[in-house]
Amino acid sequence: MQCSRRTLLITALSLPSLACAASPLHVVAAENMYGDIATQLGGPLVCVSSILNNPNQDPHLFSATPSVARGLAVADIVIVNGADYDPWMAGLLAAQPTPNRVVITVSDLLGRKPGDNPHLWYDPAAIPALTQALTPVLTAKDPANTSLYQHNAARLLTSLAPIHARISAMRAKYIGTKVTATEPVFGLMAAALGFEMRNQNFQRAVMNGTEPAPSEVAAFESDLRRNAVKIMFYNAQVTDDLTTTMLGLAHHAGVAVVGVTETEPAGISYQNWLNNGLDAVDKALTP
Repeated sequence: MQCSRRTLLITALSLPSLACAASPLHVVAAENMYGDIATQLGGPLVCVSSILNNPNQDPHLFSATPSVARGLAVADIVIVNGADYDPWMAGLLAAQPTPNRVVITVSDLLGRKPGDNPHLWYDPAAIPALTQALTPVLTAKDPANTSLYQHNAARLLTSLAPIHARISAMRAKYIGTKVTATEPVFGLMAAALGFEMRNQNFQRAVMNGTEPAPSEVAAFESDLRRNAVKIMFYNAQVTDDLTTTMLGLAHHAGVAVVGVTETEPAGISYQNWLNNGLDAVDKALTP
C-alpha cells in the first residue's frame, strides 16, 4: 500500500528485544493483537514480540529495522495478518530462513486474499480461527505443556463468547443503520453489526494513499451534511487534511464520530479493546 498522503505521528517502531531466553518458544507477531493472543495462549512458556505495537503510529508507514530481523531469526512461530496488509514480512522471512519455523497467516485461515479488507482482527471469526490454528502448533513444539496450552485456549474462547453474543444483540438492534468511514479499518466489525457502510470507494482510496475521486468526496460530504449516516468512523492513527475536513463536517452536522485504531492500545487485552469499540458504537447510537 502506498501512503503518501499520510502524516507520520511517531517516527519509529521497534521490536522489543527477545529477553526471555529461558522460555522454550519464541513467537513474533507482525501485529500486536496477534501477539496478545499468543501471550494469552502461552503465558510464561512463550516469549512474544510484536512488530507493529504502537497505537500512535500509522502501521502503513512501517520500515523494518535490524532488531526486527534479529527477532525473526530466533522465532519458532511467526504470525502475520496477510491479505497484503503486511507484505514486508515475506521479504523479512525469506532473508531469515530458519529450520522448523512455523508461519501462521490469518488471512489464509479466513480465506481472505489481497484486495479484501485486510483489517482482519475486527472480524469476529479471526481470533477463534487463530486460536484453533496456533494451539496445536504450540503443543507440537512443546508437548510437555499440552494441557496448559489447551486449557488457555479453552479459556480464551470462553472469554470471546460474551463479545460475540453482544455483537449478535447489537446487530439485531442496529441492523441496517447507515454509517460511513474515512478508511475501512472497522469495516469487518461494521458488517458483523449489520451496518450499511457507505462511501467504500472513498475509504479504499484513502487506505491506499490515493486521492478519492471528486465525486466520491462530494458524496461523502453530502452524507455528513444531510445526516444520512449515524456514525463516521475514522482512523485515529492517521492525520491528513481530508480526514480533518471530514471530522469537522461531521462535528458541525452533529454526526457521531468514533475513532478506531489498527493496533491494540497498550495495557489492555484484545477482548477489552473490542469491548471498548462496541461501547463507543453503543454510545454513538444512543439518543
